[in-house]
Amino acid sequence: MMNSETHMFDLHSLREARTLAAASANAEDASVWRWFSELLEGRKIRWCLSDKGWLVTVNHRHVATAASFDEAIRTAKARSDFLPT
Repeated sequence: MMNSETHMFDLHSLREARTLAAASANAEDASVWRWFSELLEGRKIRWCLSDKGWLVTVNHRHVATAASFDEAIRTAKARSDFLPT
């Protein structure tokens, strides 16, 4: 059986974990879209919707195919971080 003090600690821990997760997700989102913007301005990223999903190329190299645009861009970033420039 949980006492009220333990319950309050658990709620506080849960709120803190959610806050940290949200901050981390926001930072990741910002990083992805800054990367995307830089490549877009430099005309180094291209994408199209095909019957296979969203296809993304970076510097003329296919780096991602995914069902959603968001997923394709995130995958492209993750993969292209390891490509030679």
